[in-house]
Amino acid sequence: MNAIRSRGPKALLTFVGIGLVSGFMSGLFGVGGGTVIVPLLVGIALFSQKLASGTSGASIIVTAAVGVISYALHDQVDWIAGLLLAAGGIVGAQIGAHLLHVIRENIVRWIFVVFIACMVVMMFLVVPERGATVDLHVGTGIALVALGVATGILSGLIGVGGGVIVVPAMMFLFGSSDLVAKGTSLLMMIPTTISGAIRNARNKNIDLVAAGAVGLATLITTPLGVIVAALLDPFTANVFFAAFLFVIGVQMAIKAVRAGRK
Repeated sequence: MNAIRSRGPKALLTFVGIGLVSGFMSGLFGVGGGTVIVPLLVGIALFSQKLASGTSGASIIVTAAVGVISYALHDQVDWIAGLLLAAGGIVGAQIGAHLLHVIRENIVRWIFVVFIACMVVMMFLVVPERGATVDLHVGTGIALVALGVATGILSGLIGVGGGVIVVPAMMFLFGSSDLVAKGTSLLMMIPTTISGAIRNARNKNIDLVAAGAVGLATLITTPLGVIVAALLDPFTANVFFAAFLFVIGVQMAIKAVRAGRK
């Protein structure tokens, strides 16, 4: 039994607080919120890493759905691109889970850190145009599926959320506006997180009470994050997202260094 469960109402308040924070981050950056939920569940709620990851994945289904609706109301979701990314992501996640037993996880971590560093630099060099959309044709469709596969592989290998990869890639590789990239990223997450949640439920790696409380709390702050994202000018939005990516990159680099020492 997790220690936090014995605290009664405090447990629910903790889960709600985690949901409020992660929901805002999800709406603002177009990410699932797992980068916030997992460490908080482990550090505050005393969940194991596996239970925290499974619970986070289940709650993100709600978060992503709310985010997609919020962005769609402002016509900031590319539905076809999102479905192509999702198709690739589902396949890639399975490949990543297989490669987990073949490739050294630490090598992948350092590759991801380099990717993050490049994206942070690009955030200051290239400012996306609001209103820009993805020019969809056969070549672009194939590239989107490939991006989804790559994202799924990294997710399966090191547990990285898709939005951290998809949002900057959509902006810099496909010429999407920052808002469309975020809305489309959240769309991609829905089928992929459902697939993961089903697997985690079978393995009993989901705390349904926590997932429900976190998910319901995101109903409040996810739309707020979307509103703030729309109010920010593209360059300021890039700066905030670059700071977010920097924090993720530092966390991954610390894990890589610690694993290397072991």
